[in-house]
Amino acid sequence: MKRCVDFGHVQVVIDYDTGGVRCLIPEEPAPSTAPKASWGSTEHRAGLTVPHSAWSSTAAAVLAGVLAVEAAGKRETAMRRLIDVIRTATSTTTHPATPEQAERAVLAVRRAAWFSPARTACLEESAAVVLLLALRRRSVVWCHGVAPDPVRLHAWVQTGDGALAAEPPSTLLYTPVLTIGDTRD
Repeated sequence: MKRCVDFGHVQVVIDYDTGGVRCLIPEEPAPSTAPKASWGSTEHRAGLTVPHSAWSSTAAAVLAGVLAVEAAGKRETAMRRLIDVIRTATSTTTHPATPEQAERAVLAVRRAAWFSPARTACLEESAAVVLLLALRRRSVVWCHGVAPDPVRLHAWVQTGDGALAAEPPSTLLYTPVLTIGDTRD
């Protein structure tokens, strides 16, 4: 499944089957060229706020599960596997998470990520948050978006009413490309 966002000076194509990202520049030269895409996670440093939550051990287990899903099989299909897991998890929920529940889940996953031996950035964190809340039958909307200048990607969760969960306000600068758990999906 491919999704595309056109910012005028650059068109970003994301292949959610392979995790590949391409930046296409229009034939007429733009005032600036598009830099290589980044998977984000540079704006807020995960793990700086220590959550005081009973979910920490469960968050660690869920994060380990996300990392196992990423590592199982071919690297080119890791993104597809994560999306499939997120879709399955959101299909089991019965009630929307409150903004407080969503924020506690994000902070618990970030705390667990401190001890992770593998890459743990926004993609892994947001997937783990969806799974953590799904264990409690709570739903959030998983979002994956892109921002221009420089082109960068970011994954985050928000509540059904659009409230960001433990994210900086600048997350609103990202154009959502794929959302899971929302009625528009």
